[in-house]
Amino acid sequence: MLKQVQTQKQQHTILPQQIELLNLFHLNTLELQQRIQDELTENPALEELGSGDEDGTDKFSKETVQDFQGWEEYAYDDIPDYKTEYNNYINTEKVPEKPIAEVPDFRDELKKQCRFLEVAEEKHELFDFLIDSLNENGFLEQDLEELASEISFKKKVWIEPEELEEVLKLMRELEPFGAGCRSVQEYMLLQLKRMNVKRPDVRMAICLLEEHFHDLRSCNLEKLRRQLGLEDDEIRIVLNLLAHLSTRPFNPESSTMQANPSILPDFVVLEEGDTLELALYRQRSSNLHISQSWVEMVQQASQNSNTDKSTKQYLRSKLSSAQWFINAIQQRENNMLKIMRAILDMQYDYFKYGDILMLKPMKLKDIADRVKVDISTVSRLTCNKYAETPFGTVLLKDLFTEGIVNQEGNNISNKVIQNIIGEVIEAEDKKAPYTDRQLVTILAERGYSIARRTVAKYRELMNIPVAQVRGLWN
Repeated sequence: MLKQVQTQKQQHTILPQQIELLNLFHLNTLELQQRIQDELTENPALEELGSGDEDGTDKFSKETVQDFQGWEEYAYDDIPDYKTEYNNYINTEKVPEKPIAEVPDFRDELKKQCRFLEVAEEKHELFDFLIDSLNENGFLEQDLEELASEISFKKKVWIEPEELEEVLKLMRELEPFGAGCRSVQEYMLLQLKRMNVKRPDVRMAICLLEEHFHDLRSCNLEKLRRQLGLEDDEIRIVLNLLAHLSTRPFNPESSTMQANPSILPDFVVLEEGDTLELALYRQRSSNLHISQSWVEMVQQASQNSNTDKSTKQYLRSKLSSAQWFINAIQQRENNMLKIMRAILDMQYDYFKYGDILMLKPMKLKDIADRVKVDISTVSRLTCNKYAETPFGTVLLKDLFTEGIVNQEGNNISNKVIQNIIGEVIEAEDKKAPYTDRQLVTILAERGYSIARRTVAKYRELMNIPVAQVRGLWN
């Protein structure tokens, strides 16, 4: 029996172009450059004006239209505003031109080394698959059974986890050493077993990692002393040995493979007298334009009745796509400048003097309310974005911090508290380091009343160990 039911529901749909626009917002300068290059390659209706495109024209030629012959022509010039609007904010000659460093990926280096191993040819595919599964620190986070099922599905040949384990053992001996370990514990054990295992401190360190890793990670030193029967000097030697071990196979920040990496900023902040000038590091929308020949092709195809429908549709779609892409880049740059100006207004003292103590608490919602955009837009346009300032390059995400009220009633950024904690620990007596409760007292004397667990949280965020461990390492 047929029934007719009437329902009412509210549904929110996102158009594909809106999703693409949000993806553009998230890109940094290098990623945007690649995205524009891909669009130029795929869409013949889109063109980019190069820096030397105008040099080849003869400005004294009779066929060339001379610009700005008089004041009236200058005043009523028809150049679009978006081409000149932001050029007045900063002298383009002062914009730093930094070379982009080409940084090799450690995964590529591992794959090259694997080709020199005396293994069967089909093993190279397993090496490549496992290497591509490593995280940015060189650890293998996925389970071998899951990886074996995944590669078996791709190759349509059943692969046992034991085969992957054999490949992992070979891979760990390559550079960077230990790539493919499943945890920090496994990686540290691998380093110790390459040492002289007859040494008492090495044997005890292996025992600690294999049988008492949980207590070691929890810094339960009293329990370790009782269970292992060690003296203070003995456990200090073992902990000192563990402290000098590497904690990850590949360190993106200090690896020799990534020497002197360059960060390409998205914004440039310059000090001009008592004011701060802001500009995009590179404005791309002014160089993008629609191909005039493509526009003429669309017009001719529309007027020619012999042109088939599919050709007309193709020409129009490419033209429409190019127009949307240029508008999307303009919208991205406009929103980026609005958001960065709002950040600059809120953190003027910080950008003026470069003192982290002048950093004010700031949330994404604060900037979103000022610019009248959604919080997600602010998050995307500040994610992985850098600003070149007179005192160095700043990651915008680091400027968004929570606030703590001091005894005077002022709202202080938690970055300020972390900086003070770091200074106090740096100046402490290395033989008698401050505990978290003592740090709470010191901060209270300086006018910052915070809980002990908050101090512990900030200390852990700064990768500073507890007082007991700091005392044993020194």
